[in-house]
Amino acid sequence: MTLSTKGFLAKDRIQELRAPDLELLSLQRIEEVTAQVNAAVKPGMSSAETLAARRSAIAAIEKDAEGADGLRAEVVTLYQGGQYHLYHYKKFTDVRLVFAPEFDAAFYGGDPDNFTFPRYCLDMTLFRVYENGRPLAVTNYLPWSTTGAEPGEAVFTSGHPGATQRLNTVAHLEVLRDSGLPLSLEVYGRMREALVAYGRQGAEEERQAKDLRFSIENALKSWTGQLQGLRGDALMKKKATAEQKLRAAVAASPELTARYADAWDRVEAARRALPSYNLERVFFESGLGFYSEYFTYARSLVRWAAESQKPNGQRLPEFTDARKPQLERQLASTAPVYPKLEIARLTTSMTALVDKLGATHPLVQKALAGKAPRARAEELVGATKLGDASVRKALFEGGPSAVDGSADPFVALVRLLEPRARELRTRYDNEVTGVERDAYARIAQAVFAVEGDRAYPDGTFTLRLSYGRVQGFREAGRDVAPFTEIRGLFIRGDEKGMKPPYRIADSWMKARGSLKPTTPYNLVTTNDIVGGNSGSPLINTRGELVGLIFDGNIQSLPGYFVYEGDVNRAVSVDVRGMRDALEKVYEADALVAELAGAGAAAGKRP
Repeated sequence: MTLSTKGFLAKDRIQELRAPDLELLSLQRIEEVTAQVNAAVKPGMSSAETLAARRSAIAAIEKDAEGADGLRAEVVTLYQGGQYHLYHYKKFTDVRLVFAPEFDAAFYGGDPDNFTFPRYCLDMTLFRVYENGRPLAVTNYLPWSTTGAEPGEAVFTSGHPGATQRLNTVAHLEVLRDSGLPLSLEVYGRMREALVAYGRQGAEEERQAKDLRFSIENALKSWTGQLQGLRGDALMKKKATAEQKLRAAVAASPELTARYADAWDRVEAARRALPSYNLERVFFESGLGFYSEYFTYARSLVRWAAESQKPNGQRLPEFTDARKPQLERQLASTAPVYPKLEIARLTTSMTALVDKLGATHPLVQKALAGKAPRARAEELVGATKLGDASVRKALFEGGPSAVDGSADPFVALVRLLEPRARELRTRYDNEVTGVERDAYARIAQAVFAVEGDRAYPDGTFTLRLSYGRVQGFREAGRDVAPFTEIRGLFIRGDEKGMKPPYRIADSWMKARGSLKPTTPYNLVTTNDIVGGNSGSPLINTRGELVGLIFDGNIQSLPGYFVYEGDVNRAVSVDVRGMRDALEKVYEADALVAELAGAGAAAGKRP
């Protein structure tokens, strides 16, 4: 049995399990560096030249910042180029697992209930951060609330929302609607089916494929919701109206017209030209045609060997000196790679490659070496050594000579694809990324000029604070209450016959009689979140933890493009449900006492 099957509770510090691949970053301070980044741009530069200039400036800023105080530095692009902020992070790599519920409890309802409400999930995990071999001593923290939140109460969340696209023009969203999202849904839909088939081979195969399958299922459901929003009249009409209003305001001012008027047209031209080569870019450069951990490792090794020979400011952003520690950590991961699973993944992705680009495509023929996708996948996986972290480490430390001399089939495959992949990357950077960075920066400046600073930036997977309140919503003509109760878990389980994904964990069935039926379990709030906020604390006005966000409702998915406060909801585990579960289901009294404050001042568990 695995941890996800039976859960985990450390009875004392010695039992806490170190997570070797988990790294936590604590934001220490923020500096605005917009002027420094833009100072690199000179009059008369093309979009490609301005992109290169800004990237060089960003690489220099990050390297200088890290050399000054040892903190990890990252320049964050806000408003798609309207502003640049330098974030300073303290890194923690000694993170240990303290508690995790069983999978059946954490993801109760599985994919059918994902992005829905009511929910009945204990989607929480507790870790402890260590520094210099000892638990980290902190003076500022969020105490657990003993009373929870009430309907209508103001709540906040601090988290890392993913990349939203609310500044995007209507033309940009139309291309995403008509080609980008449908392609992702088709190819990853195939991958999901392949993983389901792989899992049917046995319990071990199911375990190997489960995490990736759930990740893809989550993405597919999210993309489906986004696409439905983009295909609906309401969202696109709202975006078009807002865009027309802004453009009219710009057109009414000769000064604003001179600065910003053509920005929307430039985005449209860049996006309309993209489909002509986008399939090749997605399958060769983005790697979708070779969807394998082995390929990812090989691509990182080959690119680092090449990029590390260039001046820091001329490298691809993901291979600058500031990114080197993160790259080393990824390559040194001891997480297992399962050959049979990789064969299934590769077979599926290379089949999609053939279907989309054609069996007669010259580079497709070379990549498959005259073989069918399954046979080629078996050949590549059977001969590679990249599943061994020590092999990857040796190649990384050996530099260009070691990588160039490697006979590993995945390294050879990446070398074969690299000229065309680089060509596609450069074209996309110059014709799309560079153009849009300039255009969206000017659109953002137009927003500031017309509307002031009311508009907040798109999500960037970086820290932000969102405000909201506890509030239900209407769905299909009925009112959905903001809370569920623990008794609802057992009612739903009985209704569904206790069959997966509605099987109630044995520990919960055993504790059923001792649990208070009306204890709040999950709740919804109006906080503006998207994917990336999972695990974010839900906080009341007293700075107390009242919940942990783990999902949104289905109506929140178009929130990548526009926020609709009437129906967009964040879904959280209620602190009262968490406490009851820890006390009565898992008998974690010492942990509950620590979370409640006992022993906290001494920095140790009771």
